Amino acid sequence: MSSSSLPLQGVRVLDLSRVLAGPLCSMILGDLGADVIKIESFRGDDTRHWGPPWQGTGNEAESAYYLSVNRNKRSVAVNLKVPEGVQVVRDLARVSQIVLENFRPGKATTFGLDWDSLSAVNPSLVYCSISGFGQNGPYRDRPGYDYVVQAMSGLMSITGPALGQPSRVGVPISDVLAGLFSVNSVLAALRHSEQTGEGQFLDVSLLDSQLAALANVAGGFLVDGKTPQRHGNQHPNIVPYQVFQAADDSFVVAAGNDSQFGRLCSIIERPDLSRDGRFVTNGMRVQNRAELTAELEGIFSLRPASEWVSKLLEAGVPAGPIRTVAEALQDKNTAARGLIQDSDGFRSLRHPVQFSATDPRVRNKPPRLGEHTGEVLKEILGLSREQIGELNQKEAIRCLAG
Repeated sequence: MSSSSLPLQGVRVLDLSRVLAGPLCSMILGDLGADVIKIESFRGDDTRHWGPPWQGTGNEAESAYYLSVNRNKRSVAVNLKVPEGVQVVRDLARVSQIVLENFRPGKATTFGLDWDSLSAVNPSLVYCSISGFGQNGPYRDRPGYDYVVQAMSGLMSITGPALGQPSRVGVPISDVLAGLFSVNSVLAALRHSEQTGEGQFLDVSLLDSQLAALANVAGGFLVDGKTPQRHGNQHPNIVPYQVFQAADDSFVVAAGNDSQFGRLCSIIERPDLSRDGRFVTNGMRVQNRAELTAELEGIFSLRPASEWVSKLLEAGVPAGPIRTVAEALQDKNTAARGLIQDSDGFRSLRHPVQFSATDPRVRNKPPRLGEHTGEVLKEILGLSREQIGELNQKEAIRCLAG
């Protein structure tokens, strides 16, 4: 599928970000057809060095971490420590619709690559700045890493065993959420820019994004003022909605309403439970969680997990096995949905949303460091081979990978 059939065809994104939140945002924009120019230092994005695992060997080796969020981009290696390198980026910003960056707050100003400087030469520019704690506030200058944000946002306080230690989520979820909020905001600001010619500055904070994603948990506190607690694999507001141990393995039951609970009771041949005054409504089941859980645990322990899951699904009660990442990626439904794609030996998870007319695809595997420096400077800035060679000699740019 060519980029001409994709919704963001003709949009240029200048990506000065690194690691995860920013690169995830730009990868999604690239999936949707934008021309993403990834600006890297001569050392490259930090994640290029975050292995194992690696794909390839020697100078061709790339970390799986880097590969996971950098497809559908072109890499330009630039030295921002010399004026000529900064000027290359300024020139690219002048002809781009979107700029992404995740420098420390205030750092972009030292390069002349901040919002005020770039919007002065490109008034319609959408400039998205991603940081740990935002561009203002008392935490502005703190380094922002996902683990710290998970801790400070309250997420870890509600994750993990009820009587155990607070736990982090197994993926850098605060980075992922900030990247996703960045995509939504960039596209909204781009529409405004296209309609009015007015650009915008977007201040995206990992902490703000994670707090917003607390959703119903934060909503509960704002309603009743009670500090949310950890419930392990149980749900604070719905019962039964948790992990159960079967005769051979664990599985999940998610009976989200009274009707589903009634059908569950029929499946386990205990219709009396659905008529018991302690359990007749979800509110009562939450109040009498321990008693009901004990009853269900004793019953579910008598048969294999697969049998329970099958019976519950047949009755329309949400249930499922607890799989490993490998099992989930190799599942028949994953294959049927075409979620894993192979592009010249590069296997990755494609854009998860299927479009009926402009379906995003993996068009290009993640670039090598500086792979497209010469190409971009010639194509977009119109520089001659001699001019590119001069910048290379001055160590303002690097044209070859490695």
